[in-house]
Amino acid sequence: MLQSYIKQILSLYNYIDAIVMVDTDGIIRYSDNFRTDIYNLYSEETIGKYICDIYPQLNEHNSSLLKVLKNGKAILNETQHLVNYKQIEIDAVNSTFSLKSGNKIIGAVEISAYIDPEKQRKNITLQLKKRNDDKSDYYNIDDIITNASNMIDIKKKILKISKSNSPILIYGDTGTGKEMIAQSIHKNSTRSSKPFISQNCAAIPSTLLESILFGTLKGSYTGAENRKGLFESADGGTLFLDEINSMEISMQAKLLKAIENQEIRRIGSTESIKVNVRIISAVNNPPLESIVENKLREDLFYRIGVIQINLPNLKDRKNDIEFLSEHFIKEYNKKMGKSIIGLDESVKKIFKNYNWPGNIRELKNVIESSFNLTYDNIIKVDDLPDYMFSVKSDTLSIADIITSEKSLTELIQNYEKDIIEYAMKNSHNVTEAAKILKISRQALNYKLSKYNIKK
Repeated sequence: MLQSYIKQILSLYNYIDAIVMVDTDGIIRYSDNFRTDIYNLYSEETIGKYICDIYPQLNEHNSSLLKVLKNGKAILNETQHLVNYKQIEIDAVNSTFSLKSGNKIIGAVEISAYIDPEKQRKNITLQLKKRNDDKSDYYNIDDIITNASNMIDIKKKILKISKSNSPILIYGDTGTGKEMIAQSIHKNSTRSSKPFISQNCAAIPSTLLESILFGTLKGSYTGAENRKGLFESADGGTLFLDEINSMEISMQAKLLKAIENQEIRRIGSTESIKVNVRIISAVNNPPLESIVENKLREDLFYRIGVIQINLPNLKDRKNDIEFLSEHFIKEYNKKMGKSIIGLDESVKKIFKNYNWPGNIRELKNVIESSFNLTYDNIIKVDDLPDYMFSVKSDTLSIADIITSEKSLTELIQNYEKDIIEYAMKNSHNVTEAAKILKISRQALNYKLSKYNIKK
């Protein structure tokens, strides 16, 4: 969650000089200083330390991080003069947000833009990035590569529902391609000439998310400018809200009102603005489970879930594993200038029996990783990431046994051979492998000979 949160924050702003995250005790858990030429302070000096030990002049009354930890209210574009424990001084513009899990504050994060004493930059504020709405980058239905009947049915469903203006809720685990589905719906809709705006709601503080969604009025807080929110930016088009179940419940109430009334109000403004936006939302947990866990408002669920699409996991699309692998191999041949012709038969077996917890994204990453490691024109077992083998004991399913043409004895022998090969691969010698397998050296030597496994 921490790395995901940092990535989200960094992606939102035009320019950041530093970022610091503390836990509920004020202990620094993450720190990065991108301008050590201006301010000589490194992350290894700060991580694990109390924020007031790094900045001795700070206390619970004047530290923006500690204040946000206490009251949960964001502080935006505040100018501070900081002196660290090495007596190095810096002036900076900071924005500080609480980090929450549900309604509980679990930390705070602060981003900074330094005021360079030599250049004397003035009127510095931390500005959100402008969005690139290049319509040529949108996925279309032909980009959904599949040979599985359940996904072919979803492609047909996309064509049916695209012409509607009803809200859509997509449910699928991480890596199943939720945004690709959302973009395909937009691309085939009557709104295709208008913007498609996407926002991942995960780990974004409610104060920041509110300004991102609804916009701001100049003067509503220090450094605030007249700025459109995502609803205004997507007017006439589609707004895709990914991981909406990670949004704070209080923010979900404001979102529901905006969707119901088709109007928004910028932060600091008293005027309502009419918008015409189709909402596509996505969740990575079962919606009803999220409602029970108080992560998703029930009334919001009924509003955004008028039409629902449930994306299957890759392990439930067995026919697609090899099909997608061939597609990604062609893609990386073109990108990397290689001539890989396909997968070794052993790799095909491993792929078929592997659980793919990261779904299509994981498969694509495994293919890319293998491209960087292989010396041959075919992807072999040695080219695969080691972690794939560490969970192999969970990959032999009842479905695999039922659909296999092999006898029980053959299945067990193949499974035993795979386990021994893995133990040998991760050992220095036969003695060490025997200890891992908890059998005698003589018994292991017999099985190595039986299965023709090289020592």
